[in-house]
Amino acid sequence: MCDYVNEHWATSSALHLAAYVLWRLNWIHPFTDGNGRTSRAVSYLVLCLRIGHPLYGANSVPAQIAQDKTPYYEALEIADAAYTKGDVKVEQLEKLLESLLARQLLGVLHDAGGHELSQA
Repeated sequence: MCDYVNEHWATSSALHLAAYVLWRLNWIHPFTDGNGRTSRAVSYLVLCLRIGHPLYGANSVPAQIAQDKTPYYEALEIADAAYTKGDVKVEQLEKLLESLLARQLLGVLHDAGGHELSQA
């Protein structure tokens, strides 16, 4: 997992790397309990580090995943299925993280007194 992240750090998007870590750390299962919490935390750390700064907002990406795990589980299963065929495909996780990040940042805008934006 670390080799992949290091090899792709400069050429892959923050969302891709965070999605990869989210999937792969869950797949490795190094803990008897806390795989989800740990992988969400490490994934979020990778996202922040790759972007180059902390992400603000009360309703963070990991918190949103914890609130509704169904899309998260579905995206993990899609990545697992691709991996059984020898492919690394975490696009569904990337899309999920993208939408959750947008929701987090819209929350910051709302907290700042910004105008409501509709999501496309």
